[in-house]
Amino acid sequence: MKKMMTAAAAFAMFSAVSAHADEAAPAEPFAITGTAALVSDYRFRGVSQTDKEMAVQAGFTVTHESGLYVGTWGSNLSGWGTFGGANMELDIYAGYVADLGGASVDVGATWYMYPGGFSNTDFVEPYVKLSGTAGPVSLLAGVAYAPKQEALGNFSNTPQSAGQKQDNLYLWGDASFTVPETPVKLKAHLGYSDGNPGLGPNGTSLAPTGKYLDWLLGAEVAVGPLTLGVAYVDTDLTKSETAYIQPNFSSTKNGSSIAGSTVVFSLSAGF
Repeated sequence: MKKMMTAAAAFAMFSAVSAHADEAAPAEPFAITGTAALVSDYRFRGVSQTDKEMAVQAGFTVTHESGLYVGTWGSNLSGWGTFGGANMELDIYAGYVADLGGASVDVGATWYMYPGGFSNTDFVEPYVKLSGTAGPVSLLAGVAYAPKQEALGNFSNTPQSAGQKQDNLYLWGDASFTVPETPVKLKAHLGYSDGNPGLGPNGTSLAPTGKYLDWLLGAEVAVGPLTLGVAYVDTDLTKSETAYIQPNFSSTKNGSSIAGSTVVFSLSAGF
């Protein structure tokens, strides 16, 4: 607060001696935003990517006034023998957001990379997202389709599986609501995956049983520059459905499914 008061005083002094102080500075054509987070478990579409352990995550986005944007995001992984031996996920994404008058559409693509892993573990996934509001509720609907790629193919360490390619479809919807006169935000998510019914070369799968649902119910509280979050995450994957892709879909600690229900805690900050 002291820095803000000092800046205000300096600006007032400058205004008094400048004949053109009332002229507003032109808006910058580019804006940079970012976030950093500590989470108790990195869940991607309901499935743990960190063997039910903590993750450190960070990313930033550069946005142009035209609506074009590009960014990157990264997280540590479990190190439990998946992702082609990689211990890190690094995503690069780009797209365009258009204002539809009361709503917006976001068209782009994400390149999922696993540095240090096998070369055939990376894949690209284009997406389209439509967002808007219904009264006090913010809504988002999305479609992500990854065309046939080797990273999504069924891999079984046999000559027949070499070079096989599969695609993947993901549909989802998000809703959030900020409780009036409080720093509390409630949120919900529902997703549907349809893809390869097995394991890719990275030892996991975007849709481990071919088709499954994932969902989330959570809340966030803003505390100064930080946001504290808690969320219940689950899938409809059963033990029998994932049994044939063990041990990849088991925790190395106790053998439990990495797609089972859990509560995820998070601490994040944005700029």
